[in-house]
Amino acid sequence: MKAVLAAAVSLALAITVAAPAPASAGVTVDAFTTESGLTVWHVEEKSIPFVALELRFKGGASLDAPDKRGAINLMTGLIEEGAGPLDARAFAKARDSLAASFSYSVSDDSLAISARFLTENRAEALALLRQSLIAPRFDQDAIDRVRAQVVSGIRSDQKDPGAIARQAFDARVYGTHPYGSDKSGTLKTVTALTREDILAAFRATVARDRLYISVVGDISRQELGPVLDSLLAGLPETGAPLPPAAAPAFDGKTVVIPFETPQSVAMFGQPGLPFDHPDYFAAYLLNVVLGGGGFESRLMQEVREKRGLTYGVYSYLVDKDGADVWLGSVQSANNRVSEAMEVIKAEWARLQSQGITAAELEDAKRYLTGAYPLRFDGNGPIADILVGMQIQGMGTDYIATRNDRVNAVTLEQVNRVARDYLKPELLSFTVVGQPEGL
Repeated sequence: MKAVLAAAVSLALAITVAAPAPASAGVTVDAFTTESGLTVWHVEEKSIPFVALELRFKGGASLDAPDKRGAINLMTGLIEEGAGPLDARAFAKARDSLAASFSYSVSDDSLAISARFLTENRAEALALLRQSLIAPRFDQDAIDRVRAQVVSGIRSDQKDPGAIARQAFDARVYGTHPYGSDKSGTLKTVTALTREDILAAFRATVARDRLYISVVGDISRQELGPVLDSLLAGLPETGAPLPPAAAPAFDGKTVVIPFETPQSVAMFGQPGLPFDHPDYFAAYLLNVVLGGGGFESRLMQEVREKRGLTYGVYSYLVDKDGADVWLGSVQSANNRVSEAMEVIKAEWARLQSQGITAAELEDAKRYLTGAYPLRFDGNGPIADILVGMQIQGMGTDYIATRNDRVNAVTLEQVNRVARDYLKPELLSFTVVGQPEGL
């Protein structure tokens, strides 16, 4: 029996990793509405008897009540710790016997539930998944065990300069908005959470009015509609109100948080652009040149390659549901971090005033368009991409048109975006460590 189970699990893992997928241009998305009113994006792929299902509930950890911070994160860790008649051990045993995998995770903006299962075990796997969606047990022993893990993580973050910098930067930028505090909560809030708080967090988060669905694999449209209607029957129609938009604040100043460590960690940022902005793709290409293009980016060249001030420095556009920011990070020795920051500021200003070259733009385009098809390397990654596209309001044709949109951006557009949207005077730093000269 153990040998059979091990073989089944190995097969499931192999399928998860190796499931062939068409190139991105060949992914045909079928968007339809089920009889019960669920919208689903579907790609039928029958070459391997395997299905990937993605559910996203919009709102995520940002739905926490202010005095219950960490409740949704803790609740998410408990969903698979027993459901219906099965306690945590029995639930895990049932899942593994089906060679299925379920994962539950939460971010600031969404609760993600992923399921991977073989066609032959589809009915049993979905029945088990349904139990976790409609009847999670939240047993007290499981709450105590998972809470201890969360508390351990919070204590670890209190000793991690990177985590301290991130949390301090978020608090400074987002203030009292949920984005301004860590989704794990604090020692005080997490230790005070009760089972009723966990149940309330579940009811606030898991509801049909904020649900996005994608399915990729060996299942037809005709089969899929009834399967989803059965899986999700009985979910509450509405959850807690979604939080208001944040108002990110950047003042162009540097805040230092003393912490005993040989290297300082700096988070920095300025206002960004939303994905649906007409200039977004130009800004995205600009960021590849600035700090998002690996070793060829300007920040890496100037800060690491030419001066040896860091192992890595990065910038990235962050498109949250309630805020759009342009962020970056760097880590450097205490006696050199000040110089690294000055180089970053100078490069930010130089790019704003002088723009990029035609050669840099072409390199950035090749970097983005060449890497894009590699993301579609299996049913699971495709399903994950599709559900993300829905949440961001993209059309089903985005996969086919994305590289064309990148290639259509002109040098004039990118350099106008650099002039209009890079804000050296607003570039704000939060530094954790013992930086010299700051």
